Amino acid sequence: MHANNRRRIAPGGEPVMDSGDWRTQLPPGSRKRIVCKIMETLKRHLPYSGRRGLRDLEKIAIRFEERIYAAATSQSDYLRKISLKMFAMEIKSQPISLPSNSAGNGN
Repeated sequence: MHANNRRRIAPGGEPVMDSGDWRTQLPPGSRKRIVCKIMETLKRHLPYSGRRGLRDLEKIAIRFEERIYAAATSQSDYLRKISLKMFAMEIKSQPISLPSNSAGNGN
């Protein structure tokens, strides 16, 4: 019996998916769509020029997605980790606006 075909049984008798099985449950093309979304974010926040720059960004997006895919424990963990990284990139690139001193300083 192949290791990926083994199933554990929960106390109620229901089969429990192994933690590695979530990868086989991903809809076809979902990883490619996620890489495209990562690319959109990278293009907004990292400088690049020409086809070579675009290819470099694509390589970055693919490597990033592969690392998260390999490390994630579930599909929700995978999506959460990618979302958090993309959100952090969006936040870091926003200008910081300091509150104005509307109370005045008596001048």
